[in-house]
Amino acid sequence: MRTSWSSVMGFLLVFTLSAVAQEQMESKIAALGWNAYQDETVKMMQEYLRIDTSNPPGNELAAAQFFHRFFDAAGIPNTVYEYAPGRADFYAILKGEGSLRPFVMLNHMDVVRADPSHWRQPPFSAALVDGEMYGRGAVDMKDEGLLQAMVMVIAAREHLPLKRDLIFLGTADEEVDGTGSTWFLQNHADLVRDAEYLITEGGSNLIRPRQGTLFGVGVAEKAPFWIRLTATGRGGHGSIPLADSAPNRLIRALRRVVDWQPPMRLLPSVEEYFKVIAAMEPEPRAAQFRNLRKALENPSFAREMSRNEDYNYLLRDTVSLTVLQGGSQTNVIPDTAYAELDVRLLPGEDPQAFLAQLRNVVADEGLQVENLNRLKPPNASSVNTSLYRTIEAVVHKYNPQAWVAPMLNGGYTESQMYRPLGITCYGFNTLELTEEVNSSEHAANERVPVEQLRRGVKVLYEVVARAANQ
Repeated sequence: MRTSWSSVMGFLLVFTLSAVAQEQMESKIAALGWNAYQDETVKMMQEYLRIDTSNPPGNELAAAQFFHRFFDAAGIPNTVYEYAPGRADFYAILKGEGSLRPFVMLNHMDVVRADPSHWRQPPFSAALVDGEMYGRGAVDMKDEGLLQAMVMVIAAREHLPLKRDLIFLGTADEEVDGTGSTWFLQNHADLVRDAEYLITEGGSNLIRPRQGTLFGVGVAEKAPFWIRLTATGRGGHGSIPLADSAPNRLIRALRRVVDWQPPMRLLPSVEEYFKVIAAMEPEPRAAQFRNLRKALENPSFAREMSRNEDYNYLLRDTVSLTVLQGGSQTNVIPDTAYAELDVRLLPGEDPQAFLAQLRNVVADEGLQVENLNRLKPPNASSVNTSLYRTIEAVVHKYNPQAWVAPMLNGGYTESQMYRPLGITCYGFNTLELTEEVNSSEHAANERVPVEQLRRGVKVLYEVVARAANQ
């Protein structure tokens, strides 16, 4: 088949126009009054952190009203959905010309509880100390929510041309029961159903000394599949041992479970992750990571990877023993004992097939094996998208030494609830954090470097501005 000169020239013209438009977009972004916007970002972040949305009880309505005032002042249409007393979701939309499908920025407004006695600064003070802002939610995830809000407001003020609608969605109750997204999708899924892209938490950008920053873009999450094992047997007085008591039967089964490693399964996104981080490793580890599938055929290397807590969960379903309960009196052998397992399933795993494997490991038909939670099937998004390429390009523009890799999250994010609508969902964060600061998430002294907030709003704006027009 021959390609005509007119086709070639047409392609070159489109490519050239696209490149010119991209250069114009970058020039406009660079010309913005960033110092003022960055100062506003820091000020608004302090205001947001001072709103106590500890969950339980949540009180996300106060956060939704905060966003309502901010967006109203910018002329952005928005709605507060109070679906229960004190609990609310917040939705806002900046309309584009509609030639491309919408882009959603999702965040949750609740935070986990904080014990002030363990903090250097009060957890809802937003205190600035040595260039860092302290506050519950500074890392998870009021930082991202506020940056997303700033992007919307800047886009509105600067009359950013948009081929896509930009949607801001703040949800309640992510940290406990997920009722915010559940309610929104049950009642207003039509407001996001046509979206092509969504970004939310689930990205992690860790500064590695001497190696640079690894930007992990969350493309998939493992699904919680909680299991309870219950043993029954004869009870009696603690002075007379019973070999087949419920606690003894349970402990023997648990010994087999905790010694068990489910089979390895290498997902394409995980394989790509290791190819990227191979460049950060010395030989021979680098060569093994570049061809991980082949390297795992070596039993010695596979055992080494299984022992590494940072890598093992990426390669298999995992099982953690978290609850163990028998009797309440030392001198009484109970007739019932149970344990609970935090199981995390890889995308594509069949939960019933996993249960069959677990029952074989338990090897005691008298033990009851039951699922405790309503499984949300694990899912994933492809990296072969214009948004992923945009993220790579913008990250490398602001940090040429950074590495960008797809990431499988061991924990849950709300992306799992929105992918079934046909939306490509990524965990993406623009802040670069040290391991020490990143580990303050859900811990005492949660904080974020102010300079990262200032830099992060500019990086996120460019990602969104580009993605909203291509």
